[in-house]
Amino acid sequence: MREDELKSVVGAVMKALEAKGIRVEGGAADRAASANAAAGGPQGRAGTTGTAGKVFANPLVNWQKSGAPAAPQCAQSEGSQCRPGCQNCNPLNTMTSGQLRQSGADRVGICHPTERCSGVAGMIDHTLLKANATQEEIGKLCSEARKYCFASVCVNPGYVALCARLLKGSGVKVCTVIGFPLGSTTPTVKAIEARDAIANGADEIDMVINVGALKSGNDALALDDIRAVREATRGRVLKVIIETAYLTKEEKVRACLLSKQAAADFVKTSTGFGPGGATAEDVALMRATVGAAMGVKASGGIKDAATAEAMLKAGATRLGTSASIAIVTGAGGGDGGKY
Repeated sequence: MREDELKSVVGAVMKALEAKGIRVEGGAADRAASANAAAGGPQGRAGTTGTAGKVFANPLVNWQKSGAPAAPQCAQSEGSQCRPGCQNCNPLNTMTSGQLRQSGADRVGICHPTERCSGVAGMIDHTLLKANATQEEIGKLCSEARKYCFASVCVNPGYVALCARLLKGSGVKVCTVIGFPLGSTTPTVKAIEARDAIANGADEIDMVINVGALKSGNDALALDDIRAVREATRGRVLKVIIETAYLTKEEKVRACLLSKQAAADFVKTSTGFGPGGATAEDVALMRATVGAAMGVKASGGIKDAATAEAMLKAGATRLGTSASIAIVTGAGGGDGGKY
């Protein structure tokens, strides 16, 4: 198909979706909202976080404190009427599965927590990466993720297929780690490992950067390493673990810029197996470096709600922790795990 024919088909599809009231990124509604924002008008769709961690005015989950500013007026409003597809006036989380299908969805996965917990649960990767984790423990991890509606479970590659079966239809993603925890395997091996994980059911990939290459000043190898995994994970969320405890400030900045250049979706602080974990200072530096277009995942040593909130205030859009339940319920302590 020629390029002009492809553009014509894509344009027709976008028009058809928008005619049904479905917001299309880059479509006419987005262009109108962008023009309105440039003119100083209200900006549509604020108060959301994209699936790849893109930061807007407020987080996706209900993490607002009292006195927080009200959501802006809808940029799509026409008089007192708004189109059915508007996510300001008709957010997806208030729609039934039938209404979602009428809007054009052909598959719906919705998670409703069965346990009382804070809204931050939707930003947590519920994690179990210890070498001696058993099948029974992984099963418990998945059960807990369903109960609290965590963003994902994060497990070693050998347990991806099991988690994919246990979480099917739940709305909870399966995340796994690549080149973990040292990051010293070759780009080819990491890419193969990522493809295998995706074939087994992984939705998100957390890869460890080649720390040695970065510290040697070999940015070309570090970039090729990330790009190899990015090419193997198209259509999936890719997070790049830079292992901040090993890096100087300048190296942290370079690692983030290389991840951004390779089109990763997130940068992530730590494996949880290095000499240190996440700090609010590192999260703030990473956010300042990558800007609003990427997610920042804080992981390692996050054991209570106060620490989690500090990471979110510093700019994190995802948290990786094995103390997930303690954080979302306010219970003291964690499981004592390193992650």
